[in-house]
Parts: sequence; C-alpha cells; structure tokens
Amino acid sequence: MIRPEDFAAQLAAAGVSLYCGVPDSLLKEFNACVSGATPPAGHVTAANEGNAVGLAIGHYLRTGSPALVYLQNSGLGNTVNPLASLADPEVYGIPMLVLIGWRGQPGVPDEPQHRKQGRITPALLDALELPWSVLPRETEAAGEAARKAVAHSVAAGTPYVLLVEKGTFARAATEVGEPPADEAGGSTALPSREEALVALADELGPGRVVVSSTGMLSRELFEYRERTASGAGLDFLTVGGMGHASSIALGIALHEPQREVWCLDGDGSLLMHLGALPVVAQHAPRTFFHVVFNNGVHDSVGGQPTSIDQVNVPALARSCGYRHATGVSSLAALPAGVAELREATGPALLEIRVRPGSRADLGRPRATPAESRTATMLALAEQAAP
Repeated sequence: MIRPEDFAAQLAAAGVSLYCGVPDSLLKEFNACVSGATPPAGHVTAANEGNAVGLAIGHYLRTGSPALVYLQNSGLGNTVNPLASLADPEVYGIPMLVLIGWRGQPGVPDEPQHRKQGRITPALLDALELPWSVLPRETEAAGEAARKAVAHSVAAGTPYVLLVEKGTFARAATEVGEPPADEAGGSTALPSREEALVALADELGPGRVVVSSTGMLSRELFEYRERTASGAGLDFLTVGGMGHASSIALGIALHEPQREVWCLDGDGSLLMHLGALPVVAQHAPRTFFHVVFNNGVHDSVGGQPTSIDQVNVPALARSCGYRHATGVSSLAALPAGVAELREATGPALLEIRVRPGSRADLGRPRATPAESRTATMLALAEQAAP
C-alpha cells in the first residue's frame, strides 16, 4: 500500500501544483491527505468532474504546471466533453494527471451500478485516445509511475490517466476536515439524516412517489421500508448517476398531475447538476416536491466537505423559479415545513439540515436495479393516486 503523504510528495516533485476533483471512496485517504495538507488555492473540491477538468485547464494556462484531477470512474462521463474538446492534443493540448478510482474492476466484487462501468473503463480511455496505466501499489514504483506520467503528459500535451485499484492507499495521517458548524453551535445539535428521513417519510404518508438520490440516503430509505413494510413500490432508489435524481423525479411528475412526487436529494448531489433546478421550474409540475438533506459533506465516499456552505439553498431554489422554498434544522419543525410545501404546491423545496454520518450496519437494497425498475413501473401504473 502507498502512504498518501508519500505519493503527494512524489507528485509535487514531478511538478503537480493543484489538486481538484470529486471525492471517491477508493481515493478517500489520498483526498484526506491533500485536503488537510494543501492550502486552499492548491486544492478544490469541484461540483462535478467536468468542472475539475476545466479548473485544471485554467490552472495550466496561468501557471504552466499540470494539475491532478481526481474522480471515481463513474464520473468519466462528465469529463468526456472537456477532455476531448478542450484538453486533447488535437485541440488545446493541456497536460494534466487524472487519478481515477477503478470501481467495479473485473474480478473485484462491487455494487451493481459499478460493474459495467468498471468493465468498460479501459475501453473508454482507449476510445478517448488517452494514455493510461494502473498505479502500482508499492511506494517507489508509484512515484516512478507518476513521474513518467507527468513527463509524458507535458511532452505530448495530453491528459494522462492513472487507474487506482481498491486497497492501493494506506490510511492518511490527516483526517478529513469537519463540516461547518450550524447556527446552534455545532453539527451534533442537528438530527441525523436517517432520523430526518424517517420523520419525513412518516409525514408524507402512503401513496406518494419517492425518488431518492444515490448513496446512503437510498439505503436508509430501503431499511425504513423494510422495517415498516410501507409503500416501497412507489419508491425509485437511484443507486447510481449522482446528481440526476431531481431530473428523474421531474420525468415522473410531468405525468402525475394528481399524485405527489417527492425527490429526496443530498447537498453534493444537488451541487453536481444545479442546472436541473431552473428546468424543473420552467416546466413547473404542481406535484413536484424537492427535499435536500444537507450535511455539508460527501458522506458516501469519506466525508469530504462540499461547497454547500456558500449557498442559501432555499434562496437558490426561489431564484431558479421554484414556487416556494424553505429550510428546517430540527425534527420538530419538519411537519410545518412539509405542510408549507403542500400548501404552496410544487415545484417547492425543503432543505433539512442534518449531521454527517450513518450507521455502520446500514443495509443495501436486495433487488437488482432491473427488478427495482420493473417494480416501480408496475406500481406507478397500477396504484391509483390518493
């Protein structure tokens, strides 16, 4: 295994002077290292992976030195346009190192949404005509691989990809930073996301369509339905595609003039594709309700802070055209918040401030994604609106 601190030093020696990207569970120790040991101007957690490539391009234009872009391979799609139409040697020829966590690597057990992505990752890189290699797991060999990758990237004016296998990085000496404290004096004063989710689900009642975002939120909703034997048929648990839950919910709500459609989102997911908000507002289904569970971190991949503390989420939604938006930070205030949304009609948004973290024994949906799709479609077609 590689000590993240050693690898960061090797990258600096090779000429890398900016780290930017979207956190990944396979890279969380490396992310913790650069987040804790790098000045703010030297590390940027981007809203999405394409943004990170843009940052790397701007950094090179100003400094003449390459950046490192980090991401999970599920985010490769977000990078295709800026990699192929901007950074490519046939266009601007921008050198950068791209560090990619190889989720779903063939032969390594992983969740369903990662298996195909893992299998086709090398072919995608080849189709993009990007030079790539697998990062060695031994410190000296990793440093040599990084040095050669940077040298090739600079000489050829091309991004160079290093794929990172599961278990490559040892534990970082630097812990991931804490999210900003809430107005009451600290995140511990807030409810957990699971507590807030249970309270919300109880408040919504039966017969509501629920689309939940990828990550811990969907797993918590799954466990709630298992415990209570309630309403799972109208749930769509989005187990991949971070940032797209609100668009999926909009696609359903456009055909649900009577039945409520609730999108349960996270702050990192919301930030990844903020452009979805004005699109929701433009089409304005009165049955569309958007709930953002805001814990200030990328909880599913290591707890790295998001940039949500720069945003007044309800004000943002209103400025994008939502009919109503408000926020709560306690379970006691949640029923009134839900009632306000329903009274205003959609599109309407409720931000729920919650604390980071989740149970270690949290389960996972047992149905395959295809089985879940079929069950949701049947339930939507067969169950009458309340």
